Amino acid sequence: MDYTRNNRALLALNILLVTVLAGVFFVSFKGNSGGSGISSAEEMVRSINLDKDFYFCGEKFPMDNFDVRQRLDAELLRNVYYHSQTILAIKRANAIFPVIEPILKEQGVPTDLKYLAVAESTLSNAISPAGASGVWQFMKSAAAEYNLEVNGEVDERYHLEKATRAACKYLRQQKEKLGSWVLAAAAYNGGPGRIAQEKAKQRANSFFDMNLAADETMRYPFRIVAIKEVMENPEDYEYAIEKDHLYEPIKNYRTVQVSGSVESWGDFAVQNGTSYRMLKLYNPWLVDSKLTNKAGKTYEIRLPK
Repeated sequence: MDYTRNNRALLALNILLVTVLAGVFFVSFKGNSGGSGISSAEEMVRSINLDKDFYFCGEKFPMDNFDVRQRLDAELLRNVYYHSQTILAIKRANAIFPVIEPILKEQGVPTDLKYLAVAESTLSNAISPAGASGVWQFMKSAAAEYNLEVNGEVDERYHLEKATRAACKYLRQQKEKLGSWVLAAAAYNGGPGRIAQEKAKQRANSFFDMNLAADETMRYPFRIVAIKEVMENPEDYEYAIEKDHLYEPIKNYRTVQVSGSVESWGDFAVQNGTSYRMLKLYNPWLVDSKLTNKAGKTYEIRLPK
């Protein structure tokens, strides 16, 4: 027998069979789209409609300015199609915004400033490469200026309520100095001294008239407004998040006052019927395993009921 000819024929038949099966699989995959029933038209990546008004803290963006339109368009595209971060922000907002919003109202600042916290940290206790920490991303020097305790055992940049009040005070001061909330937001990112200096040097009437060397600061107010737009209108950008998938606020807790030292937060947690992990989740500003408390301050410690 001619084994070479037979082997070649068998190889050709196998290749043909694999090609046919691959074609069937591809057609089936396109038709089912992972079993979701979503058509190819619905999976298209779309450009953003800018034919509407955009506001930050009641201040209207001048959308008739082509530069403003293009810069906002860029930030909207970045945030709309940054799916994982956008979904995380929406989920976390359900837990964090109910804490932040009443404080913003109490402090007399616009509630739109909550989106600045999203831009800073995606509402997490992040630490930047420069050392800024917490939801509001305070540097250590700024934290001290706004009466947030920061040391090896306590870091109130992670205390959401206290840090939010500090951020309100900072932003309110910058708005009074610079004349607008958009400029105050830019100062939060780029530093108030630099924004004031460049505004004066460039004879700028608003943030939109300014040309800054720092690309991040140039983008910052646009990024906040893009985040606000997507988070307030997720369905418009084809985000579907089930209500029971949202993160819940920490509500069910009791408070214990501590005025002395604590040799071990682990022992303290066990003695109070919880775990070290839960103690840290309820009090992320307790950054060490102990509390020396030489000053004899009184701290309110939250514990799960």
